[in-house]
Amino acid sequence: MPHYRISQAASLLGVSDDTVRRWVDAGDLPASTDDAGRKVLDGAQLATFAAAQAHPTPDPSGVARSARNRFVGLVTDVVSDTVMSQVEMLCRGQRVVSLMSTEAVRELGLEPGSLAVAVVKATNVVVETPGGAA
Repeated sequence: MPHYRISQAASLLGVSDDTVRRWVDAGDLPASTDDAGRKVLDGAQLATFAAAQAHPTPDPSGVARSARNRFVGLVTDVVSDTVMSQVEMLCRGQRVVSLMSTEAVRELGLEPGSLAVAVVKATNVVVETPGGAA
């Protein structure tokens, strides 16, 4: 079972080390001690805690759709030429990039600072693990 140090858990959860320590001290997140005497968090318990803490940004579009992967965020950059555009968004700390027609960018009014929803209907999702994992 994987274990994570406080700093690794904080990075994965997008919070500070101190926030993770407060959760541990409050008993909200169980921790143990590794062979070197450092506090570590069990990977399965961390995953359960992370899922319970997740509060997705409400989708402002009000549109029903079959795609389950919706990422609400801010447009951070738009690079356009005559025909195509690259739109970058920041969705809960993650960079999402979409290529679309410049006509679509104009019709949607996409510009830095715009609120938008990236919708992904993926039949292929690549999952990777850190090097050395079997």
